[in-house]
Amino acid sequence: MTHFAADTRSRAIAYARSLLQQSPLYMDTETTGLSRDSEIVEISIIDDDGQVVFESLIRPQNPIPAAVTALHGITDQMVATAPRFGLVWPQIRGVLYGRQVGIYNSNFDLGIIEGELKRLNLRPVTINAFCILDLYSEFRAEWDPVRRRLRRFSLESAGRYFQIPLPNAHRARADALLARAVLHCIAGARE
Repeated sequence: MTHFAADTRSRAIAYARSLLQQSPLYMDTETTGLSRDSEIVEISIIDDDGQVVFESLIRPQNPIPAAVTALHGITDQMVATAPRFGLVWPQIRGVLYGRQVGIYNSNFDLGIIEGELKRLNLRPVTINAFCILDLYSEFRAEWDPVRRRLRRFSLESAGRYFQIPLPNAHRARADALLARAVLHCIAGARE
């Protein structure tokens, strides 16, 4: 391991340990796609003990594309009677307020939430989030010469690396639990 990699890894471990001292929440969303105008179809927030704090299917304004349903298994029928995002947002905001929130690929989830708020003509809010994907990339410390940055890894890959027996199920609760387990493994790693 190079000096750069050892330094980066040590910083990631120390940061993960400091985050766990704050008993963070973990959040994941499932959506209608990967673009910024995609809509949330499921959200789950768990605490540091792995207990569900908030969870709901969300009814989007537009149909869920078949290719996306094939990935996460959430159908239009499943969300037909679910609340719209605007109805659950006050509860979500209350749960997240003042808390550290771990998200695997936080830029995506926060961008989707921002898009939902914009569609509702609501002010954007600041969620005190940290990105477990970025932290895991620092932990692995593998340089990507093509992109000229640290290599990024899927949640599934991170789970396999640590031999976590949780699936990357592409459902909000399962993925929040897996992200939580990845953070705990980083914090428990030897420097």
